[in-house]
Amino acid sequence: MLAVVNRTDTGYVACFERRFNHPAEAVWSMLTENEQLARWFPELRAADLREGGRMTFDMQDGTFEDMTITAYKPLSVLEYAWGEDQVRFELQAEAAGCRLLLIEQIDRITDHTSKDLAGWHVCLDVIEALLDRRTLESREDEWKTRHPQYEQLLGYFR
Repeated sequence: MLAVVNRTDTGYVACFERRFNHPAEAVWSMLTENEQLARWFPELRAADLREGGRMTFDMQDGTFEDMTITAYKPLSVLEYAWGEDQVRFELQAEAAGCRLLLIEQIDRITDHTSKDLAGWHVCLDVIEALLDRRTLESREDEWKTRHPQYEQLLGYFR
């Protein structure tokens, strides 16, 4: 299911909702442990997990971007800067596993926004596949399928 995108007073909010048949602890480790992060988002690292701490992004050119953690509650909330935007992961335990919300607060929609949203979509697919001990055939093919869907979705806001 595609993210739900809404306009707000200060920009836009994209919300992805996923339910996993795995405990919140397993999903949380995918979001916060560098060994697990490397499996679904190799450029991203947890450098200092606490509110006011930081995540780092490898720009693949020898430089790294620090992203401040703005909210942190173990096994529940991880929020950090994402360029001019904010990315927030919220976990809630459920009887059959857990519910994950990925909420991106977007300052303005650009030509790159649909690419980012398609990327987050595929990242969540990869997390689910890893937890289920299976693999996606091609992340790139999956992204190529999702990207036009997000371009169309964001077209309503232009």
